[in-house]
Amino acid sequence: MKKYIALLFSVIMVVVLQSQSKQNTQLTKLYQNYIQLKSSLASDDRKKTSMAAGEFLKTASTVHVKSIDDKTLNSLKSDAKIIEQAKNIETQRKAFFTMSDIMIGLAKENKMSDQTIFVQYCPMAKGSWLSNEKQIVNPYYGKSMVSCGNVKSEIK
Repeated sequence: MKKYIALLFSVIMVVVLQSQSKQNTQLTKLYQNYIQLKSSLASDDRKKTSMAAGEFLKTASTVHVKSIDDKTLNSLKSDAKIIEQAKNIETQRKAFFTMSDIMIGLAKENKMSDQTIFVQYCPMAKGSWLSNEKQIVNPYYGKSMVSCGNVKSEIK
């Protein structure tokens, strides 16, 4: 009986760990797509931003994790769709602003990267974003004020 219970416990632990690993992989990919979006906005490239939003949307559509509720996931998808279809970069940046707030919350609650994630802030735009490096590369003003901002916090 003890062996049976030990075996059952082992099987349950393997299933739980596999599930957590799959969730982390999906969230890591979503974070990587987000970083691509941030980089394209910082370089003032509307078309590249649109393509990056399309990739983010594809990834978000495959995410099946318990740590993200449907409302949050739908908000991310909605923002990505707006960014993908926008005809100007200002509209893309406005949707990215909301997306960033959601992604910051997710990054604080879930492991999305093996590296430190930097929460950065632009006082001019009054908005934050995530970055995988300390150096400021501002997605809200792009090339005109690429270094405007500071590191607000770090997520390890």
